[in-house]
Amino acid sequence: MKEKNTIRNSISIFLLCLAVHTFEVLVIRTDETFFAECFINKVFGIIVLYAVLKNLKWHWSDIGFIKEKMLINVLKGFGLCSVFYSIAFVIEFIVLYMQGTPAHIEFFVTGFSLIGNVVKQTGLGFVLMCIGFNIINVWMEEGLFRGFYITYVNKEHSKKTALYVAALLFGLWHLVTPLRSLLDGDMSVGVFALLSIGYVILSAVMGIKWGLLYQLSGTVWIGLADHFFNNCVVTNLLHVVTNEGVDDLQILRVLIGELTSFIAVFIYTKVKAMKR
Repeated sequence: MKEKNTIRNSISIFLLCLAVHTFEVLVIRTDETFFAECFINKVFGIIVLYAVLKNLKWHWSDIGFIKEKMLINVLKGFGLCSVFYSIAFVIEFIVLYMQGTPAHIEFFVTGFSLIGNVVKQTGLGFVLMCIGFNIINVWMEEGLFRGFYITYVNKEHSKKTALYVAALLFGLWHLVTPLRSLLDGDMSVGVFALLSIGYVILSAVMGIKWGLLYQLSGTVWIGLADHFFNNCVVTNLLHVVTNEGVDDLQILRVLIGELTSFIAVFIYTKVKAMKR
């Protein structure tokens, strides 16, 4: 593998990882087992990434896994997610109150589902597994989709091209989730088409945000921490509960949290560029 035909090579790596991801989600269904998470494809992705880096004679630091100021950058990522999701939670509570369904927050483990969370676990073991699997998840996704793709494609193309290619691949990566719901009969073709478009666009926007953070800082840690907090804490551990259900407005929460933080990062990027 060389630093040429970078987009084609990136797509090839993506398709390889996507094949394993699809097989796990549709066939193995690890998230429906005791583990409650599809982690095999993420471990596979990390192995593939390691092999690719070794083939290119790159180091993990070359794709943003830099030890210097790691803790500070992790705290920045946690802070970013905390601020904007606090806004999202407040709005969610206000909407529920106006609908006549007062809510409160509970702490337990579930997986994310486009058709609603259905599994509830409170044991310490499940919490630790949730944290561990989410670390694996963000290590693979930030390492591959931000650290590697953006750095690798930028060897031949502009920063914008690298950013958008990585974001598009990240968006397409998330098509597997609604596809399973369609095949299982949990949603119609029309709903699948609508949700797929929305899910891919939202994931791509999130990919652009984390990509901008990577390009701005030269490290994956800010985006990785924000990604981890989003997945693990906001989605898997903290839940808005009413007398009628759990996380009924989770999609609204995610949309508000991600879009507001994206706008903030985008504006910050533009302002910083103007000062150069």
